[in-house]
Amino acid sequence: MNRLETRELAYFVAVARERHFGRAAQALGIAQPPLSRAIQQLERRLGVPLLVRGSRGVSLTPAGEVLLREGDHALAAVDAAARRTQRAGREEPRLVVVMKPGGDSGLLPDTLAAYATSPDAVPVEPLVCGIGEQARLLRDGSADVGLLQAPYDDPTGLDSVELLEERQILVVDRSHRLAGRTEVSVADLDDERLPRWPHQPPPDDAAHRPLVHDAGQLMQLVALGDVVVVLPESARDHLRQDLVAVPVVDAPTTRVLLAWPPDTRGRALSAFVRAAVEVADRRRQAGVAG
Repeated sequence: MNRLETRELAYFVAVARERHFGRAAQALGIAQPPLSRAIQQLERRLGVPLLVRGSRGVSLTPAGEVLLREGDHALAAVDAAARRTQRAGREEPRLVVVMKPGGDSGLLPDTLAAYATSPDAVPVEPLVCGIGEQARLLRDGSADVGLLQAPYDDPTGLDSVELLEERQILVVDRSHRLAGRTEVSVADLDDERLPRWPHQPPPDDAAHRPLVHDAGQLMQLVALGDVVVVLPESARDHLRQDLVAVPVVDAPTTRVLLAWPPDTRGRALSAFVRAAVEVADRRRQAGVAG
């Protein structure tokens, strides 16, 4: 069987998403007849039906469901390869490091300083993103390496190394009933309104939780008393003066991960990973000694 072409994959994915040839043709900027012929040709080449045609649109066969899923991954990989290739061809190479605000647990400044002493170092371009966007930007080729916080961020499909483990704190406004406590348990939060995060499966009570996209929005909602939030302990260093942090004694710990796309570990990236691991090791040792 001949190798699939990117163009025909893009055509099929457009039809599969729209469930309609006319809307897909409009989205692609082409006429409908050549789009229909291209999908028919693809079905003949694969030897299986992909679509069930109807008067009101199309539906996917089991084979079409598989090709939609795999085609999405393939097209994303092609786009990522193009971005990485373009960045690799720059006259002045850079290492793009992605993180959400406060997502480095205070490790990045010391890591950058240690990295700058390496003979393999290149200029670093920090990329600050919204909540939960780091993994996507690593996968699509927009960034070379990123700082993630598990279990909130999903490192599936990425290479990673654990840097730190952190306890968690409850963040509330100063007038909150729990603000004066020296510690709380997870059970104390049963009646509290919590936020929900993008790129995560919605919880059972999602209708009662606001969807939070960035740290500024989150802190404003907490300050207004609209929600309370459980965060890694390092978030304490960035809190507004009108907010209070209380340890959550039985909350699971979070982990700070350094992650990067697989099979992309060049000398500059390797040097950055080594610097981050060394800085994290010193932080842990200082904590034990203290």
